[in-house]
Amino acid sequence: MSDGRLVIGNKRYSSWSLRGWLAVHLAKLAVEEVVVPLAGTGATSAVRDATPNGLVPYLEHRGARVWESLAIIEYCAEHAPGLWPAAPVPRAMARSVAAEMHAGFRELRMAMPFNAGREFPGARRTEGALADIARIEALWAECLAISGGPYLFGTDFGAVDAMYAPVVGRLLTWQPELGSGSLAYMAAVRAHPLMQRWYEEALAEPAEWLLEKYENPA
Repeated sequence: MSDGRLVIGNKRYSSWSLRGWLAVHLAKLAVEEVVVPLAGTGATSAVRDATPNGLVPYLEHRGARVWESLAIIEYCAEHAPGLWPAAPVPRAMARSVAAEMHAGFRELRMAMPFNAGREFPGARRTEGALADIARIEALWAECLAISGGPYLFGTDFGAVDAMYAPVVGRLLTWQPELGSGSLAYMAAVRAHPLMQRWYEEALAEPAEWLLEKYENPA
């Protein structure tokens, strides 16, 4: 029986939805999944009608209404505390790393959109995107050096990995030059069963949901 619903965009393109979807499944919340196809931006009329802020993801669970991916992750962590590191010091770092992702890296997002079904090796290497990627690689390296991996804060896929999973997807699509540590981390994230499921379901979406701007970018 469902305890609510999770509204997301279609899985081929909706990177922000991926974060909320991962958190909900990691926390094992019993909710109905409602997929709203995107139309070039997240703020379509269908999405505006379905969510408080006109964006995805959006979670309703046992009377709670939660929007914004980081807020959804925090809500899910109340049901599954292991999503964040148990100790205060690594937990503080994890929250900072996650918040930096939520608030930053605009140049990467603009230059290299998420597409779970295509690869464009070497394209869109703008100066701003490469600067964002360098910062992300430095963050990953610092976290992995402390935790020992394979995920950013240890052996379990957690909240911070959910925040950076769409970045992994973007880098898999656009394939800029990356260090061996980043590539190993990306391989671990992509191999996670939930990520495998997301990609499989993305590739099974109807052809009419495809958007030219993402399938054949200039």
